[in-house]
Amino acid sequence: MIALSAIGGVALVELGMALTPGPNMIHLASRAITQGRRAGLVSLSGTAVGFVCYLLASAAGLSALFTAVPVAYTVVKLAGAAYLGYLAWGMLKPGGRSPFAPAQDLPPVSDARLFSMGLLTNLLNPKIALLYAALLPQFMDPQSGPAWAQLLQLGCVQIVVGITVNGVIMLGAARVSGFLATRPRVMTAQRFASGGMLGIFALRTALSRGPVST
Repeated sequence: MIALSAIGGVALVELGMALTPGPNMIHLASRAITQGRRAGLVSLSGTAVGFVCYLLASAAGLSALFTAVPVAYTVVKLAGAAYLGYLAWGMLKPGGRSPFAPAQDLPPVSDARLFSMGLLTNLLNPKIALLYAALLPQFMDPQSGPAWAQLLQLGCVQIVVGITVNGVIMLGAARVSGFLATRPRVMTAQRFASGGMLGIFALRTALSRGPVST
């Protein structure tokens, strides 16, 4: 059985990461605003499955793979950095859009597409890849049982916190969008702040020499 301190540590780390603007937050907020809360919930279910995929891959030895084959980590790192850079540019470029900007002109997307986009966005999220590959193992104790069992328990903690935070953000996205729509300067500041944070994280990810630790 894992220690309560490990559970608390993982919960706090995931809370901080989930509250940082990233691919999941941007995607879920955008979908909830453009197609409503139901679409946001379908996208959120895809995000949840993405978490489970990472958890199962980690239990199967993702961390060991990255350690044994450094090029695998490099590929994940650079792909994630490029994806974050793309999202950052989408907000920072002239005429860029904030994740909370109303976009009612976008065509509706089917539930299957919403689910798959939520899943893919999470699977390509470098924060989640590095969390499972490098951070969760730091909360494991050799005296607390098999490594895979501890990883599954810690991963479940991360998933509960992550889905809860993302769900709250998604459900409140429409209200935040309405607030910002009447305050263009605040909307612009929010767009540049979010894009800047994504850009910084993209550079940090691309230039890191190994798995990020906290």
